[in-house]
Amino acid sequence: MKKVLTLSIILTVICTLSISAQIQHFTWQNRDREFIIRMPAEHEGSVPVIFFLHGLGDNITRCDQEFNFSQLANDYGWAIVSPQAINQGVGAMWNAALMSSSIDDSGFLMALLDSLTVQYQLDPDSVFFTGFSMGGFMTHRMAIEHGDRITACAPVSGLITNAMAAQTPSVPVRMLHIHGTNDNVVGYDGSSSTFYMTLGLGVEDILQYWQTANGCYGEPDIDTLPDLQNDGLRFVRYTYNCGTELQHLKVLGGTHSWYNSDREYDIGYKTFIYNFFKGNDSYTGFNDLEMKRFKLWPNPTSGPLFIEADQYTTVTVMDAQGHVVAQHELQPGTSQLDLQHLPDGVYFVKEDNGAVTKVIVGR
Repeated sequence: MKKVLTLSIILTVICTLSISAQIQHFTWQNRDREFIIRMPAEHEGSVPVIFFLHGLGDNITRCDQEFNFSQLANDYGWAIVSPQAINQGVGAMWNAALMSSSIDDSGFLMALLDSLTVQYQLDPDSVFFTGFSMGGFMTHRMAIEHGDRITACAPVSGLITNAMAAQTPSVPVRMLHIHGTNDNVVGYDGSSSTFYMTLGLGVEDILQYWQTANGCYGEPDIDTLPDLQNDGLRFVRYTYNCGTELQHLKVLGGTHSWYNSDREYDIGYKTFIYNFFKGNDSYTGFNDLEMKRFKLWPNPTSGPLFIEADQYTTVTVMDAQGHVVAQHELQPGTSQLDLQHLPDGVYFVKEDNGAVTKVIVGR
């Protein structure tokens, strides 16, 4: 029991703020269940909804503040629902079939969706699930059992338990699985080197599970995203050829962490997941809100590129693999860069303050 209690603490998403949020209540199977819903300040008609499932032992009030769900709802124009798991003696824990439990969280989440769909005019055809750690385990379970009602899922650092792996998904599900290779709590291979126990399928087996379910064939397309920040990580995206979309974001050097800051890391999980949900295939992983800090035109360009800056700055041009191909010092005003020597393709112009703009060179 002591080992499980320690696991409960480590699997928790680290949330540091504790400002009170508006907790609502929903009765399911004679239990009082809690949740928080954030709606965009302005919306017309039905609204897409993201369910965020917290980690083992976590608290929705703290996570609501840490992830700033209210701002995200306004930025995205989508509803964000964060339900609370029940304390089962080892902290608040989702029943993802990792341990024996009589709690029907799968049914609870679908019942909550039904209720909120009517109350808040949520779009029943635009339902998305994501979660971290134990919330990632539960996200996989929701995809397997309720894929006919879920548009896409994005589990982070969570596995398919052996019990769930014995089940066949009800339908193919758009899936993005995110996992760090140096995760010693929920290991990439399915084990936990911290607790000397197997938690479920390894990531390679999880991807094979969803390849079978989603009708995939051949080898995946591999896209190593540009390494623009000194974060000690490399982000590699695997896109599988499937009847129903399947992606894997492999975080080389990634630990049991939710990488949340687009200024500190190359990738911010919230932005990456949102862009997968909305179906932006050209998205590379950078925060859309951080990519327009100076004016740059024309884009695409056949070679000449003009940049308007309001102060002295240095820009670095990188290719899609993160290799530096050019560097220029800019004065205030408009400067011209000549990219005609570069092969056609996608490049990234990075300002010395960290802002990044994607540029397409093509003749």
